[in-house]
Amino acid sequence: MTVVVFTASLLGAMALGMPIAFALLVCAVALMLMQGNVDTTILSQKLIEGADSFPLLAIPFFMLAGELMNAGGISKRIVTFALAFVGHVRGGLGFVAIFASVVMAAISGSAAADAAAIGALLIPMMRKAGYDVPRSAGLIAAGGVIAPVIPPSIGLIVFGVIANVSIGKLFLAGIVPGLMMGLSLVVAWAWVARRDKVAMLPRQGWSLRLRAGVDGIWALLMPLGIIGGMKFGIFTPTEAGVAACVYAFVIGAFVYRELPLRQLYPILVQAAKSTSVVVFLIATALISAWLITMSELPGQVSAMLSPFMHNKILLMFVIMAIVVVVGTALDFAPTLMILTPVLMPVIKQAGIDPVYFGVLFIMNNAIGLITPPVGIVLNVMCGVANISMNDLMKGLWPFLWAELIVLFLLVLFPDLVMVPLAWLTSR
Repeated sequence: MTVVVFTASLLGAMALGMPIAFALLVCAVALMLMQGNVDTTILSQKLIEGADSFPLLAIPFFMLAGELMNAGGISKRIVTFALAFVGHVRGGLGFVAIFASVVMAAISGSAAADAAAIGALLIPMMRKAGYDVPRSAGLIAAGGVIAPVIPPSIGLIVFGVIANVSIGKLFLAGIVPGLMMGLSLVVAWAWVARRDKVAMLPRQGWSLRLRAGVDGIWALLMPLGIIGGMKFGIFTPTEAGVAACVYAFVIGAFVYRELPLRQLYPILVQAAKSTSVVVFLIATALISAWLITMSELPGQVSAMLSPFMHNKILLMFVIMAIVVVVGTALDFAPTLMILTPVLMPVIKQAGIDPVYFGVLFIMNNAIGLITPPVGIVLNVMCGVANISMNDLMKGLWPFLWAELIVLFLLVLFPDLVMVPLAWLTSR
């Protein structure tokens, strides 16, 4: 009965057009009604407790850092650096897009923002050079969804708060899977673009490459600083966000000189708006998570999955398949907020490492951003490339399958995540 009430109230509220945060509140009230104890005081207290979390401070700082870096000309220099080294090879602009996607993922953590920024820079160049535009847009969209996997990832922070899992370990565990996603796109692009007849850019001399390297070194050092700082215990993920903000401001304002002080106010306002939406969503999700636990919904889900509990790999395949299906109908945030409190007790009961599960769960949700009909990154790329959704999907399929194969391999071989994590967390 609890599963029916939970599902019906949540989907019903969403069907009426309610934002996911308010739909979660409706779901919480429905669960209270089922238990015969509707108490608005508890709702308000849990709402405040949900937002009152130190790890959540990382979200506004990383969002602000992303805004500062985009305004400070970081994206442009990353693309210029990649163009200098691989722009002249066959399919070179595609490899540039992949490299830029991986580096931008380690800066902003936003799939839609990264795809939009890289697409706006490269799609006109790829169109002019004769590249297949839907395929190029599909590649950039697939590259954009690396952002929620590689740190600093807002998705990993949110999962860590809801699931009570170390955000630092989640960040470090996401590095290798994110790089594997990038490598899968390199292989897929090399395969589909091998026979394309496109105009290739002239090879740049080492003097120009050196100039691009010197100009882009400040942008490229940012991810290394974040990862290295957490690896050696210099700062926590929240403190890394503060360091990223200071670094982005100094580089944009005083090194590149593309961030005038008059832009700071609108940048701060935009970061505050984005943060408020995310934090309110997390607070409402934690209310539902508490009530889900009180109503013993995880126990009912565990009973449904009991035939697979004896085999961790089989259980992970089943859960990942469920998340893939859900991701075609729900966006990243709703899937994350709804399924995390339901699945975590099952994961712990089965003896699966929560950090390992968290990385794969976030990767799966990220891939959902490029699955129709809801995928927000698809809609962003349709606008940037000025193409239809049908055309974009035709170009996307090779890259979508490449990332799903990576997910399959990580389920089959957990050591691909756990062994690098053990090394990165050792001192």
